[in-house]
Amino acid sequence: MTCFLCLQCGVQFTATETPPQHCPICEDERQFVRWEGQAWTTPQELAIGHRLVMRDDAGGLGFGIEPRFAIGQRAQLVQTQHGNVLWDCIPMVSDEAVAEINRRGGLAAIAISHCHFYSAMGKWSDAFGGVPIYLHADDRQWIMRPHPSIVSWQGETLAINPSLTLIRCGGHFAGSQVLHWRREGGNALLTGDTVQVTPTRRHVSFMYSYPNQIPLNATAVRRIAAALEPFDFDDIRGAWWDLNIIGGGKNSFATSVARYLAAIA
Repeated sequence: MTCFLCLQCGVQFTATETPPQHCPICEDERQFVRWEGQAWTTPQELAIGHRLVMRDDAGGLGFGIEPRFAIGQRAQLVQTQHGNVLWDCIPMVSDEAVAEINRRGGLAAIAISHCHFYSAMGKWSDAFGGVPIYLHADDRQWIMRPHPSIVSWQGETLAINPSLTLIRCGGHFAGSQVLHWRREGGNALLTGDTVQVTPTRRHVSFMYSYPNQIPLNATAVRRIAAALEPFDFDDIRGAWWDLNIIGGGKNSFATSVARYLAAIA
């Protein structure tokens, strides 16, 4: 029995003797099936040609896979005095990464923006004794590997600890969530690609489907803006290496919302 990984999106599936026939995440219009057809790999096969890398990203520890695998997102360790949280996830876990997180105080929880980044969340949780994985209940249908540590929370906000609050924004997916980090020296917003930092690193944008280039409608964007209005933040940390807005994040967000709505009007 093997927990196969989809070669296109990197999401891990529940254990089976043979690879699944379909990946519902890739068959959804927000993603796509490989031109060569659906394909799978295993954690063991992935480790042969890839490695987990750790490096500083805007003053925090990030985790990625080299060479690039699947969607190519990186995870981030959010360190607080109330416990550390892994934001978003990647399809590979290593002894070195576990040791480094433990050296920094261990892991209290995992939280993931949306299903494209669920990857090997169960394996990451197991590596730290079964820490809770916070996913919004509106995205429950996209869980391909059920795990006892998954917490399907409901509502609009959830305080993981006194420093960290999950905010359901919707938009990209019904349960798409971001993480607000209240900290000394300036609050931060970790957004996955619910709020996508653009290459200028001065603006953000929004999409229903990134690979298929389907924009998000005005109602959904206004809802995201309303969900984030009560929260102050200086930095916005995106889903990929170095895609961060450092300083002036709240103003950049507001400017970007106005610019986006004008563009699709």
